Amino acid sequence: MRQNPSFAFTDVAELRRLIDRNPWVTLVSATPEGLTASHYAVLLDEERDDLTIVGHVGRPDDAIHGLGERELLVVVQGPHGYISPNWYGDGPAVPTWNFVSAHLSGVPEILSAEENLAVLDRLVARFESRMPDPRMMWERPNDADFVTKLERGTVGFRLTPTKVVAKRKLSQNRPDDVVETIIGELSGDGPFRNPALAAEMRRSQDARAAARAGDAG
Repeated sequence: MRQNPSFAFTDVAELRRLIDRNPWVTLVSATPEGLTASHYAVLLDEERDDLTIVGHVGRPDDAIHGLGERELLVVVQGPHGYISPNWYGDGPAVPTWNFVSAHLSGVPEILSAEENLAVLDRLVARFESRMPDPRMMWERPNDADFVTKLERGTVGFRLTPTKVVAKRKLSQNRPDDVVETIIGELSGDGPFRNPALAAEMRRSQDARAAARAGDAG
């Protein structure tokens, strides 16, 4: 991903927030047969405060990706959406796409069976807990044999990225009034309504306003 200083995204706490809120990622690796991509959910490593993630792949994706042997690229995609030139005012303008994304690269570490089970348990709990009547991984009708067979069909990994390229393109290069117009359009009921992107732009706009106020003080 080509970086632009105006849209560079380097704050670790904000990157952790991006990963936590957008756990469905794309795994990309270069194999002897060419590029391969897979899609899985990941979690931040709860034992770390950096950008280390944990996850799993189903067999034989571990062999296809050369998991643990080759560099893995993890693409995290946050809110994104179309921005109409109509929202910029009367001057010359073209459409664009606003987005938040991060690329994490490194050679992952393969987890032990026990570590993998713990990650699978966390993953189920993370999402199933939102159900009105949650069914956690170890609860009946699942039994120990079933869960063990489930684990054996997967390979867990931990990735501490050695390279991070992240970009937050949220119209930061536009005047405040234009940004407010875009947020309003994305929050409205038009054809490109996108509350998630509007909320991300509001967060960015408020942070920039606070930073400017701090500089002025």
